[in-house]
Amino acid sequence: METPIISLPPILELKINLTDEQFWQLCHNNDDFRFETTATGELIIMAPTGGSTSERNADLTFQLKAWNRQTNLGKVFDSNGGFELLNGAKRAPDSSWVKLERWNALTTEEQDGFVPLCPDFVVELMSPSDTLAQTREKMAEYMANGAKLGWLINRKKRQVEIYRPQQEVEILDNPQTVSGEDVLPGFVLDLATIW
Repeated sequence: METPIISLPPILELKINLTDEQFWQLCHNNDDFRFETTATGELIIMAPTGGSTSERNADLTFQLKAWNRQTNLGKVFDSNGGFELLNGAKRAPDSSWVKLERWNALTTEEQDGFVPLCPDFVVELMSPSDTLAQTREKMAEYMANGAKLGWLINRKKRQVEIYRPQQEVEILDNPQTVSGEDVLPGFVLDLATIW
């Protein structure tokens, strides 16, 4: 098996400080990897997920997309959709949704690049390489930057952590479904194919 090579910018310091254009180029020149940055500019390199996680994530996004096709209330994004949060972090949730009004308020250039907003709804589906602590930090970051609802799906523990603005995290043990509440009216995720 050939080891992938990451093509980095020509000038590299101990701490990488990339411009938005350099980060965009890094992502597009190395499409075998997913990249995010923290609010402080730390570069996070994520290898592609394994088959099981990828298949389950596709089902999760499919269910969200099917609901949205019926309601046409917003736009659905898969794990390749990058968002630039208010704190400067660039994140790519496993699945996400943005209200149609917020999406339509963006320029074509903003829609084509890293979307300069936090999704209204975000889902992180933990893969074997994810840590619970880091995923929880990411969920808290989404909420602090404007998300209205978030789900952290922990397959190993068969738990769903529900994040809402300015509320304690609710943890559901082995739920069969989870509701999109008033953020995604009428959406119910069937977890049978996710577990």
